[in-house]
Amino acid sequence: MPIRKIAFAAVVGAVYAALTMVNPWSFGPVQFRISEVLCILPFFFPFSVWGLFVGCIISNLISAYGVLDVVFGSLATLLAGLCTMKLGRVSRVSVPVKALACFPPVLFNGVIVGAVIAYGITVIPGAEAFWPTYAIVGLQVGLGELAVLYVLGLPAMILLPKTGFFKAITSLYAQR
Repeated sequence: MPIRKIAFAAVVGAVYAALTMVNPWSFGPVQFRISEVLCILPFFFPFSVWGLFVGCIISNLISAYGVLDVVFGSLATLLAGLCTMKLGRVSRVSVPVKALACFPPVLFNGVIVGAVIAYGITVIPGAEAFWPTYAIVGLQVGLGELAVLYVLGLPAMILLPKTGFFKAITSLYAQR
């Protein structure tokens, strides 16, 4: 991978980590991670997946859910980024494909991060206490992701490619 792409991914990771760490709603059963809007980038720039993954690892180091969030929360971001990247290869101009590309972060974070948080906050040990907590927390995390990706991410996916700045960046990092 050329140095320029590595640098781009590093900047994405740094911005993701910074946005996550300064946002008081980034951690917990009710999340609204503004940084998750960056999860649209693999749709246009496949190499940004690794920046998001590393940025998530770094930001999750301060999570109250410890090593489970560092490992599994970051894997959720990696899986979502890889799926979003694959959808970007289908069509980069189709609005329905863009809308579908916003869904992997919602799905993976709702399922995986929801489980991590439910496990971390379940006071009574045992599966009978975990599953109701997981249902609620997974839904809450998923809804927070849904809000970020569809209220901020999808409009950005539609509007950004029309800007001169985005066109210049895309020409520098052409992937096809």
